[in-house]
Amino acid sequence: MPKELRKRGKRHKKDVTEHQIPAVPGQELIDEGPSSGPSWIIPRENANQVDPDAPFGYVDPEIKAYFRTVDDQLREWQQSWNEAEGDGDIDPNENRRMFLMAALQEISGKERELATDPECAAGVERMIYSMDDFVRRVFMDRLTGSYELLITHRFSSHVIQTLLAVAQNTTARETRGVLPKVEDSENEGQLRTLTQLILDFSEELLPSLPALIMDQFASHVVRALFLLLCPQLFQSDSPHKSQAFVRSRKSAMWKAKQGPFKSIFADGPDKGKTSAEDRHPPEFRDAARKFVTMLRTNLDANEVRSLAANKVACPVLQMSLEIESDQGLSDEPGSLMDHVLVGLISAQHNDPSVMPEPSDYLATLLRDPTSSHLLETLVSRCPAPVFDILWSTYFEQSLKKLAMHPVANFVIAKALERAAPEQLNYALGELRDSLSKLRQTRIGILRALVERAAILGFLEAEICEAICSAFQVSTEEDRKGFVLYALTLKNTSEYSAAITAKAATLQRPESQEEAPKKHTGKEREVAVDPLEPTTTGALLLQSLLRLHAPHNALVFNSIESLPPEILLTLVRHPAASRVFDAIIDGPNIPSRARRALLRTLEAQFADVIDDRIGARVGARCWAAADPYFKERLARALLPHAARLAGSPHARFFTRGLGLSLLQRKPEEWRRLHATPSSSATTMLPKSGSSKPTATATAQCTHTEEKVADHASTSDSPSPARAHKKRKRGAAATDEIDVLFNDAFGCKVARTALKPHEPVQSQSKPETKKTKHGGVGASERVKKDVGLGVVVDAIKAAPRSEGKKKKRRESS
Repeated sequence: MPKELRKRGKRHKKDVTEHQIPAVPGQELIDEGPSSGPSWIIPRENANQVDPDAPFGYVDPEIKAYFRTVDDQLREWQQSWNEAEGDGDIDPNENRRMFLMAALQEISGKERELATDPECAAGVERMIYSMDDFVRRVFMDRLTGSYELLITHRFSSHVIQTLLAVAQNTTARETRGVLPKVEDSENEGQLRTLTQLILDFSEELLPSLPALIMDQFASHVVRALFLLLCPQLFQSDSPHKSQAFVRSRKSAMWKAKQGPFKSIFADGPDKGKTSAEDRHPPEFRDAARKFVTMLRTNLDANEVRSLAANKVACPVLQMSLEIESDQGLSDEPGSLMDHVLVGLISAQHNDPSVMPEPSDYLATLLRDPTSSHLLETLVSRCPAPVFDILWSTYFEQSLKKLAMHPVANFVIAKALERAAPEQLNYALGELRDSLSKLRQTRIGILRALVERAAILGFLEAEICEAICSAFQVSTEEDRKGFVLYALTLKNTSEYSAAITAKAATLQRPESQEEAPKKHTGKEREVAVDPLEPTTTGALLLQSLLRLHAPHNALVFNSIESLPPEILLTLVRHPAASRVFDAIIDGPNIPSRARRALLRTLEAQFADVIDDRIGARVGARCWAAADPYFKERLARALLPHAARLAGSPHARFFTRGLGLSLLQRKPEEWRRLHATPSSSATTMLPKSGSSKPTATATAQCTHTEEKVADHASTSDSPSPARAHKKRKRGAAATDEIDVLFNDAFGCKVARTALKPHEPVQSQSKPETKKTKHGGVGASERVKKDVGLGVVVDAIKAAPRSEGKKKKRRESS
């Protein structure tokens, strides 16, 4: 349109009814209020849908920032656990308790939201370790009714797992009747004990158990619950039955990066854990029985067998079989074990004489990396008639092939641990020619043969000869180096070749310069010494030492013939040193072998204890020695006393020996170390603690000071010289120490006291000057057992020696 024809005017609004969308009958429009976005955005219809990442809602940003600060402080305290803050009059843990209680009050009512938050879940786990029994009960009570959602969540499942792990100590205390005081409140109900909370937790999970064991997050919580209900079945002596069996490798690596998880208090509720099996509540056994019954009634045979191939459910099934066998429910038709064994138990009950056909399912379990663990449990837990069927049907025909298999060899080793004498004899005949190959990679088969022969007392000589032939040890000269061959898992020819190659490498002048250039980064870490002792070799030697004499002489005779420098290297090695521990503490080791080992280590005993690993071996040697040999070992250390006193590893050992006392008073030293209580078992550190060493040191120092003072008084040249050296403050100090010893017991000697002379004969009653300058009357100290006598003794002592001396000079 031309510009001149355009006219201004009012614009007419369009009719709203023309473009109105007709309403659908039965549909209600939800008024969500004014929106800041464009009008064409259609609101979501299911606005009330629960977010699976945060099923209980998101944490407020301010609470999350505060909780992050709490987590950082708790982590710092856990890393510096021994450094407690506080003054002398205040409990050093009081500040930490106040901080923890303030944090718990701040997060009260938000436990479920924090447990499901990815940034706060680890902090909640860290706090659980520092909670006392009452707080744990309150925390678990707050989560009641939401456990099914919590254990299927990625982050909160680990919180529940940690709570179950620390609950074992609390339930043990409740079983003994140790309960915290709970204030009665009319507004709130009665707080249940943690034992009852665990039982209610089990009842809440019981209906959905078949689905939970297949869930990737809930499965490890169910395993932690089984570990809590039956602690006697899953002890920490075996890796697959410990707490590491509950957590996956990925979870354990992630937890290790988060720092140490432990209580921030030095006197925490879980300090000094007890391993008694009768401390868990008896109701837990019935709860575990309900879980096994639920799986037996709700799952048929095919569903149970399908769990064995599942990486998530197979560990739960394995623990269920352990519980079922402990409850005495395995040897029944229709049990879980019967389903996994493809009806072997039912067939044995129906007709014991019938030999069933081999099943392809069990043959698959033998070679599957996941299911083989389950078959190990079946082999060790099944009834004896069923084990005989398994041996003759699945193991006996292809024993050599299964022993060489990378997965099935573990099952064969477990089967050899309960083999009968006839079965052991057959296994030795089948595997005798293959032991040289099994020596390199399948050392578990050799250990199982040796340990079963030691238990039965059968075929011990034959198995020793078979082991020697596996390492090509035939002559007496070869037997002297058997320990070196076994530690390195090499036969005589391979060991000689390794020595030649290592010597040739060391003779090259450019090897030391070019090695850092050629091997950098990960390549230098992979390269190992071919003559380095291995852990598996040390375990084989320990198994051989369990044999009865004279069959175990192969090991300690070889150790006696080793050169001193090689022997010292083995004593200081982390893995090889365990062989010496087995010789010292072994039940089947003759006393002659122990004395021979002590004579071998006597010349270099100072070098043995001057090492982190060797100090432990030296303490065991001291504990096993008789009083005569203890004196020989102590005199071997006298020329090196100054060096050992400054050693970070040997000083704790030498402090308890009293070497100076041995030089001055040998008879007194012999009386001190003649009793069994003075052995070095008190100096052995337990769990890295040096407190027993300090105790033994204090006792020996106290005895030394007594003898030294007695020697000084008996050998004094003249009374004039003794009077010249005496100071006025010494008598008063001695009186105070004697009063403390009479009142509280002689624990640590502070000064050199006369052991048999009364205090009054040491000095005359002292006089003291009053505050106003006059000389007061002499006050004689009176002995009493109370604190008032100690105060009187302090008052009787001269207040300032310098002023008295100055006044004497002026006079």
